[in-house]
Amino acid sequence: MPRPKGFDPTEALDAAVGTFWRKGYAATSAQDLVDGTGLGRGSLYNTFSSKQQLFKEALRRYEETSATRVEEMLVAPGTIRERIRRVLMDVVHDEMDTSATHRGCLAVNAALELGGIDDEVTARIRHNFERVENAFHVEFAAARQAGEIGAGRDPRALARFTLAAMYGLRVLGKTADRQALTQVVETTIEAF
Repeated sequence: MPRPKGFDPTEALDAAVGTFWRKGYAATSAQDLVDGTGLGRGSLYNTFSSKQQLFKEALRRYEETSATRVEEMLVAPGTIRERIRRVLMDVVHDEMDTSATHRGCLAVNAALELGGIDDEVTARIRHNFERVENAFHVEFAAARQAGEIGAGRDPRALARFTLAAMYGLRVLGKTADRQALTQVVETTIEAF
């Protein structure tokens, strides 16, 4: 049953995030979005104008929650290795959670599906990746300054390496087991 006109756009957007996350962009139909959000087609398209626009907004909303989660873990107490391990193991736990209704990362899934095909979606995904990379970079730069990592280590290169490991865990998590993912985490940590 469609929601009354006074619906909460943030709730509708969160519901759309879940729908796109479960099905992907191409496989999500207008009816899936209507069913997922509880909005009528008119309300849905009057608010978000198109499926593509709704998807871009869903990616923006996903970034707000996922990147913020990483940023919060990175500023928690601990050494750089402890904090990076915490972030990466959080990904492993996410990927191994059999009760989850969706697996992987919406941004990674979108990059694999639409990256390089849809310029606007590609830009939104790039922004998401850059935000997480920059959070890693800040922490690696501070760790180098504090002597936790060698003075010759490039914080930007370490940030990109860690980003690749983190998103690689998301892809591997679709088929690998916990032991394999944990080995990736430990090997990544040893590289600092």
